[in-house]
Amino acid sequence: MGHPPLSENRTMSILNKAKAGGYAVPGMCCYNIESIIATVKAAEAAKSPAMVLLFPWAIQYAGDSLVKAAADAAHSASVPVSLHLDHAQTPELVRRAADIPDGFDSIMCDMSHYEKEENLKLTAELVQYCHERGIAAEAEPGRIEGGEDGVAETADLEGLLTTPEEAEEFVNTGIDMLAPAFGNVHGEYGPRGIQLEYDRLQAINERVGERVRLVLHGADPFDEEIFRKCMAGGVTKVNINKGMNNHYARVQDEMKGKPLTSVIEAGTKAMQEAIEQYMHWLGSAGKA
Repeated sequence: MGHPPLSENRTMSILNKAKAGGYAVPGMCCYNIESIIATVKAAEAAKSPAMVLLFPWAIQYAGDSLVKAAADAAHSASVPVSLHLDHAQTPELVRRAADIPDGFDSIMCDMSHYEKEENLKLTAELVQYCHERGIAAEAEPGRIEGGEDGVAETADLEGLLTTPEEAEEFVNTGIDMLAPAFGNVHGEYGPRGIQLEYDRLQAINERVGERVRLVLHGADPFDEEIFRKCMAGGVTKVNINKGMNNHYARVQDEMKGKPLTSVIEAGTKAMQEAIEQYMHWLGSAGKA
């Protein structure tokens, strides 16, 4: 069957509708089939669009198997759900992922650990590779600090905030989604707490927001008020990791020794409930 053409790309259809409707869509960082199923069930229950996000770890761990299972679950949902690869950090990995048949709808070509000129050059090449296969592409100008489970650690690299001029340079590579660095952090925010530069986000949105969809990384500890401010700055995709996965870990602890099927089902339900909360906060509930 293959991918639909880029003009019919699932991820971009979901995000373009979010842009037009003034809401954002949760991108749930999934590590196992339970989180994938929880995302789809939450989307169907809340009548919300959603995105299932996998990390490169999924391919390193299980080859194409988890990708194909995720694609099947996402694409057979009764509401729009797309499959995205987050933080693919080598050109080889981006190409490997893009070549999986009936797999990813979109891929983050994350070359942010390279110096800027090399980052731009590689991003442009990889965006073209993805587009030729009907796959939308995301990139990160600047560098969002910190690390995330399943992603190569960049915490030792200095976080570099995105300028509107850099955003423009990355849009010129042909990307469809842009993840700006405006004080957001992967993983823990540490003692200084959450310090977002909304003016910077707004300036980036004014410069490129009509041409690309803006993505929020590092959103786990955020509340509804922060999400609303980010959406006012043009964000349409919000990546969530621990805000879902911690609920699964909690249920596993609470139900230690119980039958495995009941633990899996209860863990899935706890994640589903958390995802539905995000859908209401982001305004995507009822939009599918």
